[in-house]
Amino acid sequence: MSAPNNATPLVALSGVVLDLETTGLDARSARAVQIGAVRIVNGRIFEEAKLDRLVNPGVPIPAAASEIHGITSREVKDAPTFAELAPEIEAFIGDAILIGHAVAYDIEVLKHECALANRPWRRPRSLCTRNLARLVAPTLADYSIDHLCQWLGVPMIGRHTALGDAETTARLFLALIPLLRERGIRTLAEAETACRAIAENDSHARRGLVVSEQHSDLQRLKILGGFDSFPFCHRVREVMSTPPLFADGRTSVKEAIRLLLEKRVSSVYVRNESGEIGIVTERDLLRAIDTHGEAAFATPLVAIMSQPLQSVQEDAFVYRAIGRLDRIGYRHLGVQDANGNIVGALTTRNLLRHRATDAIVLGDEVASATSSAELGAAWAKLPLVAGSLLAEDVDPRTISAVISSEIRAITSRAAELAEAKLIAEGRGAAPCPYAVLVLGSAGRGESLLAADQDNAIVYLHGAEGGHEDRWFEALGTEMCQILHEVGIPLCKGGVMAKNRAWRMSLSDWKATIDGWVHRQRPEDLLNVDIFFDCIAVHGDTSLGEELWDYAYTRGHDAPDFLKLMTEVARQRSPAFTIFGSIRVDEKGRIDLKKAGLLPIFTSARVLSIRHDVRARSTPDRLRGVAARGIGSEQEIEEIIGAHRLILGAMLNQQLADAEAGTPLSSRVDPGRLSKVDKRKLTDALGKVDAIIDLVSEGRF
Repeated sequence: MSAPNNATPLVALSGVVLDLETTGLDARSARAVQIGAVRIVNGRIFEEAKLDRLVNPGVPIPAAASEIHGITSREVKDAPTFAELAPEIEAFIGDAILIGHAVAYDIEVLKHECALANRPWRRPRSLCTRNLARLVAPTLADYSIDHLCQWLGVPMIGRHTALGDAETTARLFLALIPLLRERGIRTLAEAETACRAIAENDSHARRGLVVSEQHSDLQRLKILGGFDSFPFCHRVREVMSTPPLFADGRTSVKEAIRLLLEKRVSSVYVRNESGEIGIVTERDLLRAIDTHGEAAFATPLVAIMSQPLQSVQEDAFVYRAIGRLDRIGYRHLGVQDANGNIVGALTTRNLLRHRATDAIVLGDEVASATSSAELGAAWAKLPLVAGSLLAEDVDPRTISAVISSEIRAITSRAAELAEAKLIAEGRGAAPCPYAVLVLGSAGRGESLLAADQDNAIVYLHGAEGGHEDRWFEALGTEMCQILHEVGIPLCKGGVMAKNRAWRMSLSDWKATIDGWVHRQRPEDLLNVDIFFDCIAVHGDTSLGEELWDYAYTRGHDAPDFLKLMTEVARQRSPAFTIFGSIRVDEKGRIDLKKAGLLPIFTSARVLSIRHDVRARSTPDRLRGVAARGIGSEQEIEEIIGAHRLILGAMLNQQLADAEAGTPLSSRVDPGRLSKVDKRKLTDALGKVDAIIDLVSEGRF
């Protein structure tokens, strides 16, 4: 089993649940008499992998111990010793995290047994269900397995047998996960940190000492090998072959061979009579000739083409294309634009120099995920990727674009899983065309690791409370719950498709946008603000684009609305003290979103609406405005540079917090920065005044 990842959501955790029956209660001298273990894989008990072994401790088993677990010296007389079982136990556990009830005791017994058997010892990472229960229910009178099973409604299996207690503990752990999530404890690192705090408090109460271990996922990634940043910094459009080669479905194999040789390509797109597109590759042609001999030359391409066409979006990162090719085992992918048109071809030849897939880390797991646990395992890889890219001095805006890309992909897959569940429950397929939208920072392509949900649904027709709306309410509710379990928490402001305010028909959406623009209430400004960042990620994307264009048009044509938005953009949380130093809170941190990013991306958004620059990302908006003669080019580039630096400071802090198990946020500790980096951050925060001045010009 592979080593655990700090950022893995508990729902996606893979580990080994362990329980020992022993000769006594003192871990320094107790010997194991029975070992039971079960595997949890992606948040589920893996029934096919269990360990249940009696152990000859080499010493008599006290009667008091036998009264508890029922194992006597006679029963273990012919059992193997721990030394004989050690290779099997070590192979079963591997690098997995150990989960147990009062697991520290079991670990100490294992350590003692390894010492007696002259086996190497490395303390495993672990989670204790007793301490996890204390976190979610600090006022319970009893945290024994029996009492917790009664409290959580978990059936007990084979109590006081090693395997039975291990299986029961596994079920307790899974039952605790949603309760921990509601307490803000989502990831492995957060759970470890919270458990460590409990252990330290207990230790202080006993006047003892706890030595904590730190685990660096980023260091582990570096040990695994070099990290190729190219696939994360370049889009498919930069490496694809273009223009795409098309042929009529009636074209013969012989004509296709001549066409491929003439154009020096390895595939051709084929349209059948219905207008559907497939692909014929050079291997398809050779296979046809091998099967049918000379007769194959007259065969029409429509008879041998592969359908449906496997494709990737032109603005997708290269790593996603590599992952897709590896997963499906193909050598060719079609490349589509935002409207679904084929604009290029991608082959393994295009990607040959970037096929060190061990360094890709993010593959195509999102597209193939069948549960929230599998989606969560993919999401957990993002801190590793982000940290490695940052270590290679990759632009933080590129890293945030990768994170945003994954949020969009996970949201899309969550919608697919939610739709499949509704169909399985007998609610039928979608009653009309619809699109799932991602809003806010992920829509702009500027998300960081602390992102929460901002999503919406637009459907073609249907009234509030009607059949269509009820179906999409169920879809939105299930989709948002999946994202919540994955590790993308619910939006505190309620900007989610499960809520009626963010789920309506196309005509109702347009009427709502009209209301936002005309009424100009503060809450309307907040709503329409993030709506200008929306992008369709699933379903009929043309609905999302139509709505986005409509919002831009209505906003651009409403001067009073723009004036009010400008006033909102000019508001800024103070970044400096009266002495010019960075203003921090009682914990020594500054909220860089409020003091830096928010005024930059809000002002850029207002400027883009005012001057009708239809772009989503902050740099694209600012450069589009500059191209229309607004502000100097130097001034704009300095603001864009400040945006990049503030993003990088926030990302750095979030990576450090993820490692420490601290909940992620936009708050940064300037004290951890070098003098040079602190000065750069100070300069960047100072540039915010320039964008505020720019958006203020001509506001009346």
